[in-house]
Amino acid sequence: MSAKRPRTLKTVTGAGGTSETYDLAIDPTRSTLDTAVRVAKLAEAARIDALFTADLLSFGAQGAIGSQEPLVFVSALSQVTSRIGLIATVSSTFHHPFNLARLFGTLDHVSNGRAAWNLVTSSIGEENFGPGELPSPEERYARAAETLEVVNALWDSWEPGALTVGADGKAVLHPARVRPIHHSGRFFTVAGPLNIPPLPQRRPVQIQAGQSAAGTALGARYAEIVFTSLPTLDIAADFTRTIRAQAGQLGRPGGLPLIFSSLHATYGATEEEAQRLVRERREAIDFERGRALVADMLGGGVDLADLPLDEKLPESLLPDVTSVNRRRGRVDIFAGYARQGYTLRELVIAAQDTGHWAVAGTPEQLADAVEERFRAGVLDVISLGGLADPRQHDFAVNGLLHELRKRKIVAPDYTGTTLRENLGLDLPPRAGAPVPAAPAATTPR
Repeated sequence: MSAKRPRTLKTVTGAGGTSETYDLAIDPTRSTLDTAVRVAKLAEAARIDALFTADLLSFGAQGAIGSQEPLVFVSALSQVTSRIGLIATVSSTFHHPFNLARLFGTLDHVSNGRAAWNLVTSSIGEENFGPGELPSPEERYARAAETLEVVNALWDSWEPGALTVGADGKAVLHPARVRPIHHSGRFFTVAGPLNIPPLPQRRPVQIQAGQSAAGTALGARYAEIVFTSLPTLDIAADFTRTIRAQAGQLGRPGGLPLIFSSLHATYGATEEEAQRLVRERREAIDFERGRALVADMLGGGVDLADLPLDEKLPESLLPDVTSVNRRRGRVDIFAGYARQGYTLRELVIAAQDTGHWAVAGTPEQLADAVEERFRAGVLDVISLGGLADPRQHDFAVNGLLHELRKRKIVAPDYTGTTLRENLGLDLPPRAGAPVPAAPAATTPR
């Protein structure tokens, strides 16, 4: 598998997880999908490559994220769009691979080849999938690796020629070309084969979120795209070198996995306007509530209640990352900020973007920042938010995207019919044995 050339920046926008979901839920004349349908149509008109749905599995976690189930949500959006990709975030920790193969396989069918899976291992939600504590990161990533082995084998269990067109124009099934996978592993026993027809993309695009050591290792081995929190160019460069070196050692082609970052943009018609908006946002921060947010960024086991806002965090408060059971990558980022000398106040401000990349300025200045990362080879996919807001949409689409297209960084249109084609991603080799000799044919029932 390799990323095709010429290289262009791919674009994504969020399609759910806003507080408007609750407003729609109390209106019997509207669907909770209404805003997302509008965003989806705007995004497709702007030739954005994919819609992204985040997910969390606990009530109240980061606002409305998780207030709609992602696979059902994007399946519905597939019916009001025709070209844009559909990325659903689903946990490998709380789902079985046979179900995952069927769910994402069906999404690929109903969307005619536009499905992508953003795999997460979940740092919260164990109280809803008990009994038991949240498994350690090592356990969660071991399960994720086996999940991917099983899911990929199931998607590949239909060999080429398993389903052909008969003389009457109907499907002809060649059963011997649909093979069991006979998987028996630490977490799962799955006989296979998959019981839905071969997928339009053969495999939906595989995205993985996570940047701890275990997450990086999983992404290096399996992911086509990694979604990470990379707030600075130096952090982005270090992460990209690390994960691609590991991928290369595993025999994967250069340029993989693609690096996917979320851009937290503050737009202004002038630089002064953008900086004013940044100041106003900072002045509105509740710094007492912000203490809890910083503690969460540091793994949740840190008490910051009595620390003065304008003091630095003592080293004794910073956790050993290997002792943290949740979001170790985020802990690395914020512990690094503290060791650089950030005060608690500065950490609260930084935590508003939860470790993601934040830039303020005119569309041209934001394009400069995006181009710097793109030319440095540490940015391949970017998430642009706020399309539901007319002002934000104008700046993002008619400002930033327009400028990036002028610079020939973003393609002017879709280049294929499937998401995989539009992202320039080749298929990996098939799992398992070579295709057997053609057997007698039967008509599927």
